[in-house]
Amino acid sequence: MSDPILILPYTDEWAKEFHSIGCQLREALGDIALRIDHIGSTAVTGLAAKPVIDIQISVASFTPLTVFKAPLESLGFIYRAENPDKSKRYFREAPDQRRVHIHVRQAGSWTEQLALLFRDFLRSDPEHCRRYEQVKYELAKKYTHNRQLYTDSKEAIIWEILKQANHWSQQTGWSPANSDS
Repeated sequence: MSDPILILPYTDEWAKEFHSIGCQLREALGDIALRIDHIGSTAVTGLAAKPVIDIQISVASFTPLTVFKAPLESLGFIYRAENPDKSKRYFREAPDQRRVHIHVRQAGSWTEQLALLFRDFLRSDPEHCRRYEQVKYELAKKYTHNRQLYTDSKEAIIWEILKQANHWSQQTGWSPANSDS
C-alpha cells in the first residue's frame, strides 16, 4: 500500500519553497536552463494540491544528458531513467527529503508549452480552478492508496480544462511569461 494521497488547502509556503529551490537550480544550471518554472497545482494561488513542488526546467536539448543531470544530482535530485514519459527527463527528491518533482523538457516542445498553458489558464480562471480542485478532492478520497488510478482518473478534467485553455490562449494571444527563476 502506498502513502495516502493527501490534498491540502493552498499555502503561500509552496511559492516560497519553489523560490528557494528555483534559486538553487538556477545557480547549479546557469544558462543550461533556458527556463525554470513552478508548474502543477502548487503553482496556482488558491488551488488545493498534493504538497509536491513540481518544477519544469526547459533545456535546448536532452543530449548530452550529463549537462543537466550532473548539476541536478549534485543538489541531491535522483534521475529516474525508468520514467515511461519520453517527452521529459524526470528527477525526484532524495529519500526523506521534501517532495519535489523535476520535469526537464525541451524548450518550445508541445509538452513544455502545455504545462505552462495549463498553469496560466488556471491562474486566470477561478471557475475552472475550483472545478479541478473539487475533482481532485473526490478522486483522492476514492483512490486514497492508488496513485495511478488517481492520476489516470484526472485525465478527463485535465483535457476539458486544456480545451478551454486553448480557446483562452487564442482569445488572449497567450504566450508564457518570463521564467519563474
